Amino acid sequence: MESSTVITIGKLQINRVAQHVIFWTVIFWLFAGMYAVKSTFWVSFRNNLFYAPIHMTYFYVLAYFLLPKYLYRGKYVGFALRLLVLMFSVIICSRLVDIFIASPYIIQQFPNIEQEFVDSIYKRTFLQKITDEVLFINAFKMMHFVVWAALGIKLFRMWYERKQAALQAELRALKGQIHPHFLFNTLNNLYALTLTNSSKASQVVLGLSDMLRYMLYECNTPYVSLQKEVLMLQQYISLEKIRYEERIDLNFTVSGNLENKLTAPLIMLTFIENAFKHGASNTVGEAWVNIDLQVNNEQLKLKVANSKPETTPADADVHHGNIGLQNVRKRLELLYPSAYQLKIMDDEDTFLIVLELTIISQNQPVPNLTSA
Repeated sequence: MESSTVITIGKLQINRVAQHVIFWTVIFWLFAGMYAVKSTFWVSFRNNLFYAPIHMTYFYVLAYFLLPKYLYRGKYVGFALRLLVLMFSVIICSRLVDIFIASPYIIQQFPNIEQEFVDSIYKRTFLQKITDEVLFINAFKMMHFVVWAALGIKLFRMWYERKQAALQAELRALKGQIHPHFLFNTLNNLYALTLTNSSKASQVVLGLSDMLRYMLYECNTPYVSLQKEVLMLQQYISLEKIRYEERIDLNFTVSGNLENKLTAPLIMLTFIENAFKHGASNTVGEAWVNIDLQVNNEQLKLKVANSKPETTPADADVHHGNIGLQNVRKRLELLYPSAYQLKIMDDEDTFLIVLELTIISQNQPVPNLTSA
């Protein structure tokens, strides 16, 4: 386990280094193209590489030291002072590279270059060259354009990753509310069976164990196998059959090909559980629940209809049912923002939900939500 973790971390570090190498290569390639004339591209590219250590030092000190240690912690004065020192140091280093490396290299590559440029390198004092106002401003522009462009990309990536993390946290919170509610209901049913010394209590324990195993160990990803999800629904319905016995008219049908399909876990369970809890358990007299699941290519359609009591008992947990439906709406918005339809019809004696959504095939790329 420890070795696999080390390997994973190592791969992530290698990927990050590779991304940075590619980024800087592209940046200097683009700059070479901007300043190259005719057949001078490679000369321009090599010339830009002379400044690479300065660009990279500037970026990494700013992005990985000054920003997290000062700006993100609200130390604005300390950040501003250190940034000014860094900027000035970078410009001075850039001028030194220009004077001692880059300009002599250009003169060497182009013997017929204008004499004025040659004189500006060899006939002026060091102080005149390093304080040249025009070249100083050019160095400022070149250094800051590259680095702040790179910093902008990094900040955008950080914002996106934090947004994704917030979505994942919200999804986990919404899905986590399903577990205790389902568990408490099933334990109550089990308790009632044990009071009557029912032999069916062992069946409930076994079914509950299978469902909890699925919820805890197989629902930690945004999408799961549709076949396994439907199997879990069948187990849940079997538990409800044990609970209600002959007091409920129950129909559950599944049609279509479930193989190699993915769906968000526990979405459908919320609607089915709601039908039993607020339809069957509160109904005085004959209760009924009809569940129809259809899969047609990449489309899933779930219909759940249940009877309603003539009068709702005072102790009925209607509020939790509303909260459960609100939570599942939020999960649908996050996981299927433009790929689902949810219709809820609340008539006098019938409650009906119709859910239609686009499901994912296993060979399709899964949306970027690493944990939901």
